[in-house]
Amino acid sequence: MLTIVEGRVLGCLIEKERTVADQYPLTMNTLISACNQSTSREPVMHLGEPEVLDALTAMKAEGFARVVHPSHGRSVTRYRHTADEKLGIELPGAAVLAVLLLRGPQTVSELRSRTERQHSFDGLAEVEQVLGELATRELVHLLERQPGHKEPRWQQLVADEATPTQTVGSSGLGDRVADLEARVAKLEAALAELL
Repeated sequence: MLTIVEGRVLGCLIEKERTVADQYPLTMNTLISACNQSTSREPVMHLGEPEVLDALTAMKAEGFARVVHPSHGRSVTRYRHTADEKLGIELPGAAVLAVLLLRGPQTVSELRSRTERQHSFDGLAEVEQVLGELATRELVHLLERQPGHKEPRWQQLVADEATPTQTVGSSGLGDRVADLEARVAKLEAALAELL
């Protein structure tokens, strides 16, 4: 499972591939801006280059991201996701997963409206079909309906979820230490598999 920061980076890469195709793959500055957007993100994060670069390094090791080195007139390194290859998902599933990674648990109708810029679904039944396919692959699951809500929400299972009151980024030293400890444990486990 990806960390909260890795999930945010992955969600941004998937989203921006469809919404700003002329700028994709993304530069580090563009990716940081996407991660720290104050709209269409829950929670809002305040990530710097070290956190995003660490996330990209770990994601590359796990097969979720690739580095695109400068060539063909481009002067900076860029980054792209490989979630479609790693998870074996098509565009509709990627759009749903991106919104869940960027905004947390959602209802079917919220997912339909919030994926519009990435993929246009014909109706709620099509969104439900995609969610069903993702659920059979254990990439999402349906949460129980919460008191005060009319509909149940779907949650992604690819990355850790931030709690609604939790802030992630440069301001929280404890969060950064916990994130680094989780990353070290993940890297140690990957190294043990290689040996």
